[in-house]
Amino acid sequence: MYHTIVLAGNLGKDPEMRYTPDGKAVTSFNVAVSDGFGEYKKTIWFRITTWEKTAESCNSYLKKGSSVLIEGRITPDKETGAPRVYQRQDGTHGSSYEVTATTVRFLSGRSEGSASESVEKEPIDEENIPF
Repeated sequence: MYHTIVLAGNLGKDPEMRYTPDGKAVTSFNVAVSDGFGEYKKTIWFRITTWEKTAESCNSYLKKGSSVLIEGRITPDKETGAPRVYQRQDGTHGSSYEVTATTVRFLSGRSEGSASESVEKEPIDEENIPF
């Protein structure tokens, strides 16, 4: 069995890179994906993890607002096998969708921090980023 997910969206914050004890690079960032139009429009946040060369490239070239296309697999919560559920500061519940990326395509130019002109972009509200 095999599954894959494809996402196109914008980074909510700058990527964060770290190294495992054995020296492998790991970069994490969150991506906002919009679904629907007008008053029915909603944003779904995904937490993306990349490894090794891809992690280094993402850390070097991506920044808050960059547009990306992600191909990867969903990583479920180890305890529940589902998305990670959490409670926001205002008491409402949310869920975090974790994705391990196998491919990251940069849709913004090197000097651009925002989406390319052909992609509609909504403003990023940092207080609503779940992680």
